[in-house]
Amino acid sequence: MANLTSKELSALEDQLGFEKVLCCKYQAAEQECMEQDLKTCFRQYAEKHKQNYDCLLTYLN
Repeated sequence: MANLTSKELSALEDQLGFEKVLCCKYQAAEQECMEQDLKTCFRQYAEKHKQNYDCLLTYLN
């Protein structure tokens, strides 16, 4: 891993938080939705944000 400045680490921390919030919101929307097509979209969006979160976290390790 490259040496990161405190500003870069802070930006990554912020982005991790955003990705986590978006994943949780899409998961909640999927649970509340009755229309199957929308449920599928919400699930895919949640999975994508989970992947983004995992990717960022892996970069930090």
